[in-house]
Amino acid sequence: MTRGTTNPSRLRRVDRWITEALADVLGAAARPLVVDLGYGASPVTTIELYRRVRSVAPDAEVTGLEIDPGRVTAARDRLAALRAAGDDLPGLSFAVGGFELPAPRRPMLVRAFNVLRQYPEERVATAWSRLQAGLAPGGLLVEGTCDEIGRRAVWVTLPATPGDGEALITFSARLASLDRPSDLAERLPKALIHRNVPGEPVHQFLRDLDRAWDHAAPYSAFGPRQRWLTAIAALSADWPVLRQPPRGGPRRWRLGELTLPWQALRPAD
Repeated sequence: MTRGTTNPSRLRRVDRWITEALADVLGAAARPLVVDLGYGASPVTTIELYRRVRSVAPDAEVTGLEIDPGRVTAARDRLAALRAAGDDLPGLSFAVGGFELPAPRRPMLVRAFNVLRQYPEERVATAWSRLQAGLAPGGLLVEGTCDEIGRRAVWVTLPATPGDGEALITFSARLASLDRPSDLAERLPKALIHRNVPGEPVHQFLRDLDRAWDHAAPYSAFGPRQRWLTAIAALSADWPVLRQPPRGGPRRWRLGELTLPWQALRPAD
C-alpha cells in the first residue's frame, strides 16, 4: 500500500498530457475506460482526472483502484455525497484492486502515478509488463512521479505492445519555479531514479540539458519560458527531442514539457 499522500491538482501536468497529447487514443474507442491506479487516501485526483478526460471524451469511464479497502470505501462515500449534492458524475467508480486491473473491460489508458516509487527497481519491468498486458489493443500506460504540489513531474508512456507505438518519456515543470532542469532528477520514475550516475544515458541527458539551460541564460530577460524554448532547441541538436505535435513541438515546450523516445534514456544494462 502506498503512503496515500495527495493534493488537489497534484497531477494536473500529466492530466494535461493525457487529455491533449493522448486525445487521439481516448477518441479511438467508444466509451474508453481509464483506470487511475493507486489514487491514495483521497479520491480527489481521480475525480479531477475524470472531469478532464470527459472534457475530450464525453463518454469515457474512469475507475479508481486501490488495494486498501478502507480507501475505496472512503472514495465511494465521497462519490455518493457528490451525487447527492447534484453532481451525477456518470461513469466514475472506485474498486479494490492493483496491477491485475480488475475492471469490466480492458482499459484504453492506465495512469499509475507515485505508485512504483516504493518498489525495488528490479520489479519495475514486471509491473510494467503486467499492466501493459491488461490494456485494450492500442491502449497506453502512463507511469511516473511528481512532487507534492505538482510543480515537477516525469513520466513514461508505454504502449500495450511495441507494435502499437513508441515508448516515450516526458519531463514537465513549472518553469517559474525551476532553478536548473536537473532539479527534475528527484522526480525520475523508479526505472531511472537510481540511474542518474555517470555512464547512464539519463545522467548525460540531464547534464546536457543543464548546459543548454546555462547557454540560454541571456534569454531569461524575456522570462523562463523563452529561456526554456531556447535551451530545448539547442538540446535537439544532440538528443531526439520530439518536435511534432501532438506529443512534441514548441507548443508543448511552452508548457514546460519535453518528450523523448524512452529508448534514448533507458538504463544502460
